[in-house]
Amino acid sequence: MTASADPSFDAGREPLLAPRTAVTVVLLAVLALVPVYAMLSGDGFALTLFTRVLILALGAVSLNLIMGYGGMVSFGHAAYLGIGGYAVGILAKEGIGSGLVQWPVAIAVSALYALVVGALSLRTRGVYFIMITLAFAQMIYYVAIGLDRYGGDDGLTIYRRSQFGGVIDLNNKTLFYYLCFALLLTSIYLVARIVNSRFGLVIQGARSNERRMRAIGFPTFRYKLVCFVIAGALCGLAGALLANLTNFISPALMHWTRSGDLIVMVVLGGLGTPFGPLIGAVAFLLLEEGLSRVTEYPDLILGPILLLVAIYVHGGIEGLLVGRRDG
Repeated sequence: MTASADPSFDAGREPLLAPRTAVTVVLLAVLALVPVYAMLSGDGFALTLFTRVLILALGAVSLNLIMGYGGMVSFGHAAYLGIGGYAVGILAKEGIGSGLVQWPVAIAVSALYALVVGALSLRTRGVYFIMITLAFAQMIYYVAIGLDRYGGDDGLTIYRRSQFGGVIDLNNKTLFYYLCFALLLTSIYLVARIVNSRFGLVIQGARSNERRMRAIGFPTFRYKLVCFVIAGALCGLAGALLANLTNFISPALMHWTRSGDLIVMVVLGGLGTPFGPLIGAVAFLLLEEGLSRVTEYPDLILGPILLLVAIYVHGGIEGLLVGRRDG
């Protein structure tokens, strides 16, 4: 019997036009055409909204790396958004407007913070890990509130976007949108390469049975710490982009509720899937925006919807598209 005639041969292979593949392709095509729609319709708000969607999707992709593939549920991930944003804002206020300085600093400081948090929190598991990441996030949140020179609780206005010597003009909204889109796709590709490498397989193995992985000789703590730092650096880049989008940064961006939003995006789209965080970010933010236009209390509707998804669709939207219900 040939391979093509064997019913088991294609059992685990997803058809080319499977619902998940089709939805992902359509979603990417729609996102690529958003600036065209905004230009033809004159709807500048749509371009701004979807730029924010792309940036927060990048933050969700970074969280998915440690939570979806590594089983590390960080409840302080939004801290990296704030650190990246404040790196841009503080340097801009001090007269350093070059993006070639601001963005690497945002990534480096976020990575350094992740190194410290990870070195302490990854020695614990379960609820203790969650509480330590939350505690660190609240600590950096109150540090930002105490930065009177940089706005304190009122936040910091950024009067000039990052400069790239005239090569890239971030004041061009369309160009900025496509830059965010390109960085998001690059991050998805990077995460996919990581999780399918030997390094990523160790991370996933440690999620399933860390004791066994250590017994066969893998230093799982070091692997998980590197993964944690990579996720923090990616989210710091998202924070730098967000600061340039809003021209404003405040401690509220680092509050634990923002970390909750990122977790919802990942779970809603599909844990441990390449495009799940993007799908979840689009669904969550558009649903939030739509509900805010029809009611003053969108969370009263959004909350039960997310609860039903968590209970009945354990695989998120991607799991629903492939008919998966298991957790």
